[in-house]
Amino acid sequence: MQEVMQYAKGDSSKVSVEPYQIQDAPHFHAKEIKHIREQIPATQRVLAHYLSVSPRTVESWEADRTEPNGSSRRLLQLIEKDPKLIMEFSK
Repeated sequence: MQEVMQYAKGDSSKVSVEPYQIQDAPHFHAKEIKHIREQIPATQRVLAHYLSVSPRTVESWEADRTEPNGSSRRLLQLIEKDPKLIMEFSK
């Protein structure tokens, strides 16, 4: 932590800084969202709870009326990569 504080004050002699570019979260289409939800498995209401959105929002995504925003897309990306992840948080 001391190194971080020193770096924040302008002393970079004891730290190594490597730039890292975070990629944008992917866009998900209606069928993909439904597939991710079914992999958990969860209802639209439960998925909405996990993503902190309304059940109507998930319904709208799956009906292809709207698309998830950035934070929801990132969470869907994480769930898609490892469906067990969401089960760990729901305990």
